[in-house]
Amino acid sequence: MPIPSRLSSLLLIAGFASPVVADDTDTANAVFAAGCFWCVEEAYDKVEGVVSTTSGFSGGEVANPSYDQVVAGGTGHAEAVKVEYDPERVDYATLLHVFWRNVDPFAEDRQFCDEGPSYHSALFPMDAEQRRLAEASRQAVAERFDREVATEISDFEAFYPAETYHQNFYDKNPLRYQFYKSACGRSERLEEIWGDEAEASTPP
Repeated sequence: MPIPSRLSSLLLIAGFASPVVADDTDTANAVFAAGCFWCVEEAYDKVEGVVSTTSGFSGGEVANPSYDQVVAGGTGHAEAVKVEYDPERVDYATLLHVFWRNVDPFAEDRQFCDEGPSYHSALFPMDAEQRRLAEASRQAVAERFDREVATEISDFEAFYPAETYHQNFYDKNPLRYQFYKSACGRSERLEEIWGDEAEASTPP
């Protein structure tokens, strides 16, 4: 799938990257897995207050995995996006609102046309407050639709950026990206679930 977004804060060594952890800057980080990370980057880049997005992997046991390793299975990782944001302009609750409306919360080990454990949806809260909000949001979705939600919530441990060519893929390869997204049926399925709220970048 899917070139760094704005990766000035990441150290790339021989094609691999150190795990990204929360830092002590004026911005905050959040990690979301909602299927193809190309599409998740596009969704969050539209959100006012988001500083950068980075496609990569989280939730697994293998350090510095390659894309091929992850999609082949066995690493435990999901395709994910690290969102760096300005808490004074957008909060984590808003980012969760965007997450849910860009994911099929009922699909297990897949999202849209992409199948396999690396495409499972997940939230990776970085602290107690993010976990509280993540759990409350998942419960709200379950109650809204009166059905079980497959999206997992796992404490954040590490995030590994994907290869350079995956970063900002939707922006740098628009024709190929739009063909993929359309053929995958992502927008149609999101509209089926969320109606007018599908693919929202802000709360109503």
